[in-house]
Amino acid sequence: MAAALLVWRAGPRGGVLLNKALLARSAIVCVASEQRHPLAYRIHTSPRSLALSGRKQQRTFSSQKGLECIAPFFSTVEETPQQIPTRVKGHIPQWLKGKLLRNGPGKFEFGKDQYNHWFDGAALLHQFTIENGAVAYQSKFLRSDSYIANSQKNRIVASEFGTLAMPDPCKSIFERFMSRFEAMDLTDNCNVNYVVYKGDYYVSTETNFMHKVDVETLESKEKVNWTKYVAVNGATAHPHYDPDGTAYNMGNSYGKHGSNYNIIQIPPQSSPEDTSLQGARVLCTIRPKDKMKPSYYHSFAMSKNYVIFIELPLKLNLWKLITAKSFGRSFLDGICWEPQLHTRFHVVNKLTGEVSPIQYRTKPFMSFHQINAFEDQGCIIVDLCCQDSGGLVDIFLLQNLRKAGEAVDQVYNSMERSLPWRFVLPLHMDPSSPVGQNLNPLSYTSARAVKETDRKIWCTYENLNGEDLREAGGVEFPQINYARCNGVKYRFFYGTGFGSMVGDSLVKIDTTTKEMKIWKEKGAYPSEPVFVPDPKATGEDSGVLLSVVITPNQNQSTFLLVLDAEKFTELGRAEVPVQIPYGFHGIFVQR
Repeated sequence: MAAALLVWRAGPRGGVLLNKALLARSAIVCVASEQRHPLAYRIHTSPRSLALSGRKQQRTFSSQKGLECIAPFFSTVEETPQQIPTRVKGHIPQWLKGKLLRNGPGKFEFGKDQYNHWFDGAALLHQFTIENGAVAYQSKFLRSDSYIANSQKNRIVASEFGTLAMPDPCKSIFERFMSRFEAMDLTDNCNVNYVVYKGDYYVSTETNFMHKVDVETLESKEKVNWTKYVAVNGATAHPHYDPDGTAYNMGNSYGKHGSNYNIIQIPPQSSPEDTSLQGARVLCTIRPKDKMKPSYYHSFAMSKNYVIFIELPLKLNLWKLITAKSFGRSFLDGICWEPQLHTRFHVVNKLTGEVSPIQYRTKPFMSFHQINAFEDQGCIIVDLCCQDSGGLVDIFLLQNLRKAGEAVDQVYNSMERSLPWRFVLPLHMDPSSPVGQNLNPLSYTSARAVKETDRKIWCTYENLNGEDLREAGGVEFPQINYARCNGVKYRFFYGTGFGSMVGDSLVKIDTTTKEMKIWKEKGAYPSEPVFVPDPKATGEDSGVLLSVVITPNQNQSTFLLVLDAEKFTELGRAEVPVQIPYGFHGIFVQR
């Protein structure tokens, strides 16, 4: 769920360098709103940023009718800065002790100015403290520079990806016009995820900024700039971790010659005083096929010995992106789906930083989140949540998410389903193998890896789901038993079923049998499930799933759901007496 914001900035020698800030936005769209400030209306509107109902040749992927209006999920709420008790129903295991930390947008306007896109909203940090069967809740808005500036001016002065800030109304007409040609500040509105580096907790988006956070108070302790430690212009909000605490991430770098993809390695904490990103380094640099049109990516995969980067056909036209502000347009005008291109897998050795010379190619597809990757019999197996095209990036306008009646049905039925696909990448090629041979030696998957030449393999995926998952709306926000299974062979993953514009069920997929279990309740919309292992159990699925479940209905309560991950049955819930918006990602911090 990310996009790219590019700006011109003076380099250290006075030259003009191309810099990028990846903002945590899964779609980059910007449309006029009837309620928006009139001046902002003219700036925010883009020729390509049309309402979904206005598109031509709209495809249909389902025929749902009578979907519930979920507009309250995208309305501004008040923070709850002091812990409040919840009402627990059922049973919460005594061994479950710690904090569920969640992140996502919680404020969608400042003064009369409204954001255009779900992912523009100001970061609201949530905390559920669980101990002795009781649960307490609190939330705070991240006091980012963007939030503070907007609050002080009572209008949007810091641009987000789907919303361009309007010029200062106190300036003259000429000054307002010239402000379109000024460099755009990069947002520090870190509303996507919590990440951990060297034992410290950060909230992250995909620009070069993060905020170190005190998980006890939810206060920001420090604004951190990636560029002070490593030569990248941002990093994803989905790093991976080795058991020893070494972290891996990806970020792009931009210069006068275009762009590069970079694999970043952050060492584990060496002492209690080692609390910065010092020691972070670029492990490997990968050149895009077209350096002026790099691919969008939101996450990457990692096995025990390899990092796998998926280069998608969703492209960022750098020249169009850097001039978007000058023309008063959305950055969507610089982002395009190019289905004539193949999707490519790049395999990087974590020890040496070397990129495999084998070119792995497959059909064009779009993917926001990887599920897992592991090695077996000389191959890497990569599991991803995938869509057949990049059309999903156009969906999450706030005006679409706030629709009701037949209008919301129309939007939802145009959403492409995200389904789990498995790919097999052979690490070595026998020169004597004939062209056209399937190089996949694994009997438990029907995925194919067909030799094209001595250094090219064409990959065909296997579906990891049955028809029941498609009927549930597909799956997103995938999670596994990360501590036990990340980078190694596994069996189960969990996610949200998308039978509505957002998740309306929780699902458990058995990758061996493709059987699915589902939790669903009328009027309830669960968020990304977080797996917490039972410390005394041995099974892969022995533990609980935690999910924040919200509702648009006033006669129902928002609650934290605790599911038995093995049986997929409810153990208990903790009802929260305040409204919570639909968020993105989170982690559990065990005590």
